[in-house]
Amino acid sequence: MTARNSHYDVVIAGARCAGAATALLLARQGARVLLLDRSRYGTDTLSTHALTRGAVLQLHRWGLLPRIIAAGTPAIRSAAFHLPGADTVVEIRPKYGVDGLYAPRRTVLDAILADAARGAGADVRFGTSVTGLRRGRTGRVTGIIGRAGAQRLEVGAGLVVGADGRRSAVARYAGARAAHVAPASSGLIYRYFRDDAPDGYHWYFTPGAAAGVIPTNNGLACVFAATSTERLRGELDGGAEAGLRRILTRAAPGLADRFDHHGAAGPPRVFPGLTGYLRDAAGPGWALVGDAGYFKDPITAHGITDALRDAEILARVVVSGGPDAVGRYQAERDELSLRLFRVTGRIASFTWTADEIGGHLLELNDAMAEEMAAMTHGHWRVPGRGPEPRRRPELASA
Repeated sequence: MTARNSHYDVVIAGARCAGAATALLLARQGARVLLLDRSRYGTDTLSTHALTRGAVLQLHRWGLLPRIIAAGTPAIRSAAFHLPGADTVVEIRPKYGVDGLYAPRRTVLDAILADAARGAGADVRFGTSVTGLRRGRTGRVTGIIGRAGAQRLEVGAGLVVGADGRRSAVARYAGARAAHVAPASSGLIYRYFRDDAPDGYHWYFTPGAAAGVIPTNNGLACVFAATSTERLRGELDGGAEAGLRRILTRAAPGLADRFDHHGAAGPPRVFPGLTGYLRDAAGPGWALVGDAGYFKDPITAHGITDALRDAEILARVVVSGGPDAVGRYQAERDELSLRLFRVTGRIASFTWTADEIGGHLLELNDAMAEEMAAMTHGHWRVPGRGPEPRRRPELASA
C-alpha cells in the first residue's frame, strides 16, 4: 500500500537533536514541516552527551533550557583538565545568559527537542524510514520515498533535510561526497556510575590515553576512557569492563579505584572508532545537518553543539531565502567547522606527546571561542525569536 501525502515545505529525516532542532526552528517560522525517524520515541543512542557553552546558549535562546533543568540535569560549574604534571580548573562563569553547562542524557534531550518541534506545529512521526529520494526533471530533489511498517510513503517537499546520522540515507541517495576526511579516529569505552556528589566536568590526557567524567541525570556520571582505535582492539581482550579499567588506570590514576566504590548503572558500551568527515552539506533541494553531514571524533565532546549550531544556521538561511540559500548554509558551516575538525583529528590520533597536548587543547579552546563569537554577533538571528513576522519560508530556490 502506498500513501501519498500532501506537499510539505520541509521533510526532515532523523528526529534526534539535529533534526528535531531544525524542525522546531522552521516550524516556529510557519513552515509546514514533516519530521521522521526510524527509531522509537525517547530511545537512547551512543553518546557522551556533554554540552559546551554554545549548545547551552542555543537551548536557552530557544526557551528549552528550563525543561532540561526540570528533568533533573545537574548544572556543571567547573571543568578540570588533568595533564601530565599540571591540573587546571576552569570555573564556568555567567556569560551570554548562561551560568552553567549541562550534559542531559539523550533520552532527555532528544525527547525535549522532538516535543518542542511537535508543539511548534511540526508533523512528527516515529517508526518511519527513508528508502529513497524523489527527483524532478532537472535532478533536483523534490521529496522522499519512505516506509512506515508495511505502508510505503511518498511525500513531496521544497527541501529534504538529512539528519539521520553517520549512515545517512539522505546523504547516500543525494550522492553527498566527503570533502574532508580525518586522519585518525579514537576508540572509546564508557559506562554510567552512581555519583552522588558531582563536581563538574573532568578531562584527563596522557600520551596514548584519555578519560573523562561527565555528570548527568538521575545521580549518574558518564565515565569514558579513550585511546587509538588500534590500541583499543588490544585493550578489549578480556572484555569491555577490563578494557575500561586498564585505560582509566593509565589515563587517570585513581579514577578507576574511585568508581570501584560506586555502583555501575548498566554495562560498558564501546565506540570502536569511525573516521571523521565533512560531507557536502547541501545540493538542489537537499541539505544535511548533524552527523549526516559532519562527524568529528567524540574525544572533544563537541558533537551535540555542532548539531544544534548547524540546525540554527540552516533554519536561518532557509527562512531568509534568496538564491542558493543552502549553498550559503554550507559556506557558513564549513567556515565554523574546519578548524574544530582539524584540531579534533590531531587529538584523536593519540600521536601527541605530553608537551604537545596542552597546545592542542589551547587551539581547541580558541576554535570554540571563534564559534561562540559568530553565534553571539548581531547578525546571528535565531529563527522564531525576534521582531521578524512569522511567515512561511520561500523554498523554491533553497
